[in-house]
Amino acid sequence: MIEIFITSFIVALSGALSPGPLLTFTIYKSLRQERGYLAAIYILLGHATIELALIIVLLAGASFFFQNIIFLTLVGIIGGTLLVIYGIFTIRDILKSDFEKNYTLEGETIKGFKGNSYVGGILVSLSNPFWTFWWAVIGLSLMVTLSITLFNPLKMIVFFLGHEMGDIIWYLPISIFVSLGGKSLNPKIYKYVLIACGIFMIVFGVYLALNIVFNPPPI
Repeated sequence: MIEIFITSFIVALSGALSPGPLLTFTIYKSLRQERGYLAAIYILLGHATIELALIIVLLAGASFFFQNIIFLTLVGIIGGTLLVIYGIFTIRDILKSDFEKNYTLEGETIKGFKGNSYVGGILVSLSNPFWTFWWAVIGLSLMVTLSITLFNPLKMIVFFLGHEMGDIIWYLPISIFVSLGGKSLNPKIYKYVLIACGIFMIVFGVYLALNIVFNPPPI
């Protein structure tokens, strides 16, 4: 169970650290709300709600195929390969960016859904095609590798909590920092953190693809 939690946590944290619509929305709400430090809590609750629903749908829809070793192998290989590609692109984009300039968090440059933070967490997640794609391929392959099924709800809950903790550990401090007047992040520190995440995604993607081939889950 600890392995499931830690693996899910690290993979989620690596994805959360990369700039995206949910981070932009969190910064926007943290700057604009009267108690902006609470924005991330409601946004992440909305995000977690839709993620739990998607996990259940994915596991329910794929449950029949979980008895097919060819399906499991293909999902693992494809998911691992895409994770490697995502890690490479992450590092490439970072190296091309000018991180000597401050990573600004100015509210004027941020646009997005302006309503309820909880609803926004759901809508922003659903509006991001990469989020859906990630769960349908990489997320599913990760659950296959960790033998997460609807027939073992405890494993599923541990996996879900680990994944959400990966989001919380990044978005919540950012929300508090921004709401209390922070306008920039140290560009060099952020750059190397993102590079480390990219390397992790590459290494874990290779592991994910090879593990499903040489150590297939029992069916």
